[in-house]
Amino acid sequence: MGGAALLLAALACSTCSTDDPPFVAGPMEACAEAGDEDGNGAADCDDPACADTPVCKPVCGDGVKAGDEQCDDGQGAVGDSCDSTCRPASITYVKASNTDSGDFFGRSIALSADGSTLAIGALGEASAATGVGGDQVDNRAYGAGAVYVFTRSGGTWAQEAYVKASNSERYDYFGASLALSANGSTLAVGATGEASAFRGDQMDNSASEAGAVYVFMRHRGTWAQQAYVKAPSIDRSDAFGSRVALSSDGATLAVTAVRESSAATGVNGDSNDNSGWSSGAGYIFTLAGTTWTRKAYLKASNAEAFDFLGRGLALSGDGATVVFGTGYERSAATGRDGDQLDNSQPGAGAAYVFGRSGITWRQRAYVKATNTWTGDLFGNDLALSADGSTLAVGASSEDSGAVGVGGDQANDRTVGAGAVYVYR
Repeated sequence: MGGAALLLAALACSTCSTDDPPFVAGPMEACAEAGDEDGNGAADCDDPACADTPVCKPVCGDGVKAGDEQCDDGQGAVGDSCDSTCRPASITYVKASNTDSGDFFGRSIALSADGSTLAIGALGEASAATGVGGDQVDNRAYGAGAVYVFTRSGGTWAQEAYVKASNSERYDYFGASLALSANGSTLAVGATGEASAFRGDQMDNSASEAGAVYVFMRHRGTWAQQAYVKAPSIDRSDAFGSRVALSSDGATLAVTAVRESSAATGVNGDSNDNSGWSSGAGYIFTLAGTTWTRKAYLKASNAEAFDFLGRGLALSGDGATVVFGTGYERSAATGRDGDQLDNSQPGAGAAYVFGRSGITWRQRAYVKATNTWTGDLFGNDLALSADGSTLAVGASSEDSGAVGVGGDQANDRTVGAGAVYVYR
C-alpha cells in the first residue's frame, strides 16, 4: 500500500486510537482536521498539512514502519536486525543473554538449512542450571557450558532458548560441539568433559572427561531434552562428543571421541582394547521412535596412538556417508588409498570416508593431500556436500606459497599458509 493509500486508511479508521501506528497524535490530527487542501477530493500526501505525517514522510528510527521503510525498530543502531536505513540488516551482532567473562560464546555454532535457526555454544559458561530456560545468573559451575538458540522471523533475530545439560556440572564443557538438523528442530550438543561412567546414571562422576552427547528437540517453539547419549565403552578422558553431526532429518547422529584409545581398526572392532592411546574413534547412532541406537563403531584402517581421529567430522544429508579426519596421522602417502603404514611424516594428516549400504558400514576411502608433508594438519577440518559426492579437506598448516586454484603445490616457502583440497 502506498503512502497516500495508507494515509487515507489511517484517517478513515473509525476504531483506531491516536496511539495506534500509523496514526500518530499531532501531525496526523492536523492532517485529519485540514482535510482536502489541494481540491483533489481526498486528504493525501499532496496536502501541506499531511506532508509531514509519518506515512508521507517516514522517520527512520521512530518505531513506526511507514512509507518505503522495510522495518523500523525504534533505533538507528548498526548491527541489530534493522539497520540505520530501516532495511533488514545484512549483518546481525549476536550475544548471549547472560554475557560473562570466560564464557567463550561462539566456540561452536550450527545453522539450519534455511538459515532461520542458529545454535551457539559457550563451553565456559558457568551457570549450574539444568534443562531449558533455567537460572542464567548462577555462576557456581565454571565451565559447565551452555547453548543459546536464536531464530529469525523476517529480518529480526531473537533468542528462543537457553539450553543446559540435564546434569550440568563444572568443567563438563557442554557446547564444545553442536549440530542442527536441516529444519533446525533437532539439536545435538557435545560435552567433552562430562564424567559419568554409566549410561543410566548421569550423576556418576567416576570417569573424568569421558564425555557425553545430549539431543534436544523443538516442538511448537518449545525445546526439551530428548536423549542423553554415551559411548558404548565408557572410559576416562575419551572426550566423547568432540565433534557431532546430524543428518538432514535429524535421525542419524555421528559422534567422535578424539582421545578414545582402542587399537581396533575398521568397523565394529574391540572397543575395550585400550592399547592405542588417543587413536580416536567415531560412532553412528540412529533414532527409531524415541530411542537412539548405536549402529557402528568406526576406527581408522591404520589406527595408531595419538592420531586423534575425529578432529574433523562431516556427514551427508541422508546420513549414509561419514568422513572422519585427523591432522595427526603420519603417513607420507598422497592422494587416495596410498600406503597407510608409512609413518615418516608426523602431523601430515588424513581423512577416512565410510559409507553405509543397507545397514552395513565399511571404509570406502583413505584420503591424503596431493602434496603430503610433515605438520600440514590435513583433515582437522572437513565439509561434505549434502549428497556426499564432494568432500573438502582443510590443511591449516600447509606451506605452499601458491595462490588461487591449481597452483604450485611443491613450493614450501610460506610456512603455515594453509590449503584446502576438494575431492569428488
